[in-house]
Amino acid sequence: MNLSNDTKEVLKNFSSINQNLMVNGGNVIGTMSAMKNIVAKATIPDTFQNEFAIYDLNEFLSALSLFKKPSLNFSEKSVKLDEEGGGSSLNYFFSDPSIVTSPKTDITMPSVDVEFTFTQDTFNQIMKASAVLGTPDVEVKGTVGGDINLVVTDRKNDTSNDFSMKVGENSSSTFSHFFKVENLKLLNGDYKVQVSNKGISHFKNVSKDIEYFIALEAS
Repeated sequence: MNLSNDTKEVLKNFSSINQNLMVNGGNVIGTMSAMKNIVAKATIPDTFQNEFAIYDLNEFLSALSLFKKPSLNFSEKSVKLDEEGGGSSLNYFFSDPSIVTSPKTDITMPSVDVEFTFTQDTFNQIMKASAVLGTPDVEVKGTVGGDINLVVTDRKNDTSNDFSMKVGENSSSTFSHFFKVENLKLLNGDYKVQVSNKGISHFKNVSKDIEYFIALEAS
């Protein structure tokens, strides 16, 4: 089989969440951070016939990059990468599934208390502001009847420089929820975001079949 660019893009994104990857066969893959505070799931255009585990996903992607057009031939213990047309090959061995971190069950949102759209432009601005100001947190903030804002800040510093962006209006409640900027490991695109008072959020890409569940920081 040949991996599509879309699949490789998802795998690269997943490698930023966890170096481990467990594939259970089919065209749905998922990952979970080592701290278990980020879970991602994607439906990809390629279908895997085998169940396999990769311990170092970045290494595997680097191995793929050794080939211009790699063809993948799976066996029980490894995958053989061959250059289309011949000339070079590589045998890449799988990991023991028992030593990789992966999501075991699907997650459902316990409640939806805040909703807004998180565009790529907003994401870029949030990441840039965090880098410029040296602030590690993003606050989702709203007041009854007022705007919903994302505020880049340092919640442990009372004199932190803050950067705010409006992402919604006519809030039905007053709330304040925090994310770590470093946990926003999202594939490029626009997202519909749901936030629950139970300490979890859901980011659903509006154009690609990929979603993330990201834990909120404790109040």
